[in-house]
Amino acid sequence: METEKIDLLKTYLSLYINHTVVLADLDKEDSKYVVLDVRNAPAQIKKDQIKGAFAIPAKDLKNHIKEFDKEKIYVVYDWTAGTTLGKEALLILLSEGFKAYELACALEGWKGMNLPIEEIQ
Repeated sequence: METEKIDLLKTYLSLYINHTVVLADLDKEDSKYVVLDVRNAPAQIKKDQIKGAFAIPAKDLKNHIKEFDKEKIYVVYDWTAGTTLGKEALLILLSEGFKAYELACALEGWKGMNLPIEEIQ
């Protein structure tokens, strides 16, 4: 039973990426990561996003999947780690054969650590 729990936890944790890994690569011109803001809300509600992120609501992701580069690694985030939009987006990307993770800290944690954000225009 303990082995099953350990295997489940390993699988669960493999779906997430730590913010330090993403931050270390984001400023590079040839960054392998593409950060996607998958919140389903208009800009006036969202107000800000992770600096350099691309906004694509989870509900629209499947319709734009052909625009994505299979050579990149996609990092999706939602409002908080407990919400499901990031997980829904991750499922779509992984099911379509992309390399992808959910950002472990979500937007809430990112902002709580005073990491780079930008206003949505």
